[in-house]
Amino acid sequence: MNISKGILLGLVSLFFIQAIPLAEEESVGIEFFQGTWEEALQTAEKGNKMIFLDAYTTWCGPCKLLKRNVFPNERVGKFYNKNFINVKVDMEKGIGRKLSSRYRVTVYPTLLFIDGEGNMIKKAVGYHPAQQLIELGRSVISQKS
Repeated sequence: MNISKGILLGLVSLFFIQAIPLAEEESVGIEFFQGTWEEALQTAEKGNKMIFLDAYTTWCGPCKLLKRNVFPNERVGKFYNKNFINVKVDMEKGIGRKLSSRYRVTVYPTLLFIDGEGNMIKKAVGYHPAQQLIELGRSVISQKS
């Protein structure tokens, strides 16, 4: 009886171990900064990186497509996480209203590239598929260099 319980416990453990994906196997999309806008600016300046700002609204269809289909993409995540401080802001709430006015955001989604001092480097509007978003980021980096 004890041998049967041991075998059963071993099989159950093996099942759960295989069900847990390894960290290296998980695809990681864009990791968005969790602090305030001011903290994002400071982090960008200290790290000598630009901010990638996803200016969105909750009702915007193309914004939802970016969130669901593009931002979780592993290639997009690797590129943007390496090269930018990524921030997403609802333009109809809180700091979003101020940023919307400052950067003249009138269309959603608007994708902004901003330096650590708050200067806008580039603005793009609308939905961008994964490869196009990577190319957009590359063009901003080469423009800044």
